[in-house]
Amino acid sequence: MNNLAFFITFSLLASLFHAIVSDYCVGDLNLPMGPAGYACKNPNNVIVDDFIFTGFRVGGPTNNIFKNNANLAFANAYPGLNGLGISLGRLDFAVEGVIPLHTHRTSEVLILIKGRIIAGFIDINNMAYYKTLEVGDVMIFPEGLLHFQANIGRKPALAFVSLNSANPGFQVTSSALFAGNLPAELVEKTVLLDHAQVIKLRKLFGNI
Repeated sequence: MNNLAFFITFSLLASLFHAIVSDYCVGDLNLPMGPAGYACKNPNNVIVDDFIFTGFRVGGPTNNIFKNNANLAFANAYPGLNGLGISLGRLDFAVEGVIPLHTHRTSEVLILIKGRIIAGFIDINNMAYYKTLEVGDVMIFPEGLLHFQANIGRKPALAFVSLNSANPGFQVTSSALFAGNLPAELVEKTVLLDHAQVIKLRKLFGNI
């Protein structure tokens, strides 16, 4: 067996051994998060509440520019998820509320619990896939693609999502452009808007 084959075999056996002896890795939020997540909490200090999240019992305020509330249960809020490759979110929509175009490092599954929304994503060929969802409908959003959800009903809407990472990230396109520190002149060049439009949008996001 050559060195490369030995290394691959050893790595595989080591990963299998780790999987067998480690039932979970509750995140130690007192330590910094690395690329692979949080370090494991001392098993002697793990309690049942580490595996329970109660933050979805009620919706949050929707009195913002997008009339939504995205309550995200990532590993920093739900340490029991650490290392399990999953996270969750509760999406509350006021009437005319929208989760604007955004992206994650992961795929996403959405199930509509209340109301009526349009949801969709745009692939790398700029083909848009979107449809009106009714209560009980499920939609998937492939990894890394821009996607959105918008309430088109006359009442508030509610959906839950699951993502295949404990820390999937969340980047809203419009916020990145108009709420961040990218100079207005560069925004104008990259999105082909004139100066007055960019300034108006930056003010809308409280960035002036």
